[in-house]
Amino acid sequence: MSQDLVVALSGGIGGAKLALGLSRIVKPDNLIVVANVGDDFEHLGLHISPDADTLMYTLAGLDNTKLGWGRQDETWSFMETLTALGGEDWFRLGDRDLAVHVERTRRLRQGETLSAIVADFCRRLGVGPRVLPATDDRLRTRLRTDEGWLDFQDYFVRLQCRPVVQELAFAGGDDARPHPDLLAALRDERLRAVIICPSNPFISVEPILAVRGMREALFACAAPVVAVSPIIGGRAIKGPTAKMMEELGMIPSAAAVAKRYGDLIDGYVMDVGDAEEAAHVAPRVTLAPTLMINLAEREQLARVVLEAADALAASKRGRSLVA
Repeated sequence: MSQDLVVALSGGIGGAKLALGLSRIVKPDNLIVVANVGDDFEHLGLHISPDADTLMYTLAGLDNTKLGWGRQDETWSFMETLTALGGEDWFRLGDRDLAVHVERTRRLRQGETLSAIVADFCRRLGVGPRVLPATDDRLRTRLRTDEGWLDFQDYFVRLQCRPVVQELAFAGGDDARPHPDLLAALRDERLRAVIICPSNPFISVEPILAVRGMREALFACAAPVVAVSPIIGGRAIKGPTAKMMEELGMIPSAAAVAKRYGDLIDGYVMDVGDAEEAAHVAPRVTLAPTLMINLAEREQLARVVLEAADALAASKRGRSLVA
């Protein structure tokens, strides 16, 4: 089965961990990691693509494990100078990271697509799997909060997730088109599995699903769709997932995330510590350690997820043929 195609939908840090595990057991040409672009924004005249860059750095072995974001061996001369000049310094850009944003912005202004630029950067940094933005069109996550409507990075970074979230919207989603190579992969008879990585369902996965026609393409694909819970013991390992769930009237739990995905998913991987919740999850549940502290654990979880997909494959294909 190692020759089969795998598509993984991912946000940033949490999703990148599983993407790295998948890259260790799936041949590079057979792994497509679909990056959320809802976090993208323009800052200091530059186009910033946080999730695509996190995936790129992680798969290249260049991620900053101390900070949890950005590049390793980073220096901060640019930010120090910007601060001294009274510039807008709430979104930190390291010197090495800055070069990526400058070059991406230059090439976008010359008419290249985001996906082509990401592919070229990945090639130059030695990334084997394909990192594919969900769309080359503009799509932006916005949040209605107790402080009014906010762009995602204002909420997430500038205000450090403090506002109470009341509603989410994905500006441009109705017009954004899925990347044609992604649609082709979802129709490919070699497709083994679609994996929804353990990313925040609201601000990492749902922007991908908001791209016009994306949900329909996932429903139509013959391969199983398996999601991995980003919640362990009622808490998110990273980010505001649990906080957002409470504010949106949901109990923070692995079961609640599965309910949010609904019948989009065929299988669901939950942490062994949440076994008691399995009875409240409709898709077929697989229990496994999901924390992924080290590389071995990331690889092991990737194996578990693919094995869960293989176990579902026959029933999924049978359902597709009946439909």
